[in-house]
Amino acid sequence: MSEWLSVPEFAERLGVKDSHVRELLRERQIVATRTGPNNALSLPSDFIVEIEGKPGILPTLRGTITLLADAGLDDDAITQWLLDTEEELGTSPLAALRDGKRAHVRRIAQTLV
Repeated sequence: MSEWLSVPEFAERLGVKDSHVRELLRERQIVATRTGPNNALSLPSDFIVEIEGKPGILPTLRGTITLLADAGLDDDAITQWLLDTEEELGTSPLAALRDGKRAHVRRIAQTLV
């Protein structure tokens, strides 16, 4: 299971300012949900991958988020769908994306429309 990170923690792991993470959220390149006792905006740490030796956002995430949003899911539902085990995949869609199974994940996401 992915670790939940606050916006400042996520920004620190990426090596960017908090404002950049908030911009990514506004642009729906990433999504967040409210968790914990303080109901703080949180993001899964598994959204971050190593790209050419540096931390970055999982490249296949944005298109998948767009597809799910077009299917009518809000950010909470998108986050939940990405993290829940999908029977057909045998793992979570996020884990499958990290393993390079973009087409399979998106094919399943299209059935939500």
